[in-house]
Amino acid sequence: MKRIGITASKISKGNVLLYNLYVVLISCLFSLFIFIAAGATIALALMLIGYIGTEIMGVEFKKDWSLVMMVCMTALTIVIALFNIFAILINVRVSRASFHPFSEQERKK
Repeated sequence: MKRIGITASKISKGNVLLYNLYVVLISCLFSLFIFIAAGATIALALMLIGYIGTEIMGVEFKKDWSLVMMVCMTALTIVIALFNIFAILINVRVSRASFHPFSEQERKK
């Protein structure tokens, strides 16, 4: 997760707004990649279990297919979303200027 911040800082070159935008973009793209890779693995594993169950043991798996797939993908979505939120919260930078509209010199006057 620290590498997201390192990559975003190299791309943004000191601009805090671009840095935060790149952190969100990189973490969302990485989460999408992980979701597709893990989702395909889960789908292939369920297909293999269904094939083995039907051909070898004679148990029909197709009627409960959509419920099992929905539960697996929902759990995967929750885990990926939590990871994404955690990665964004760790790497987002908030500048002090956004909290204080006046600089220190203007306050002293």
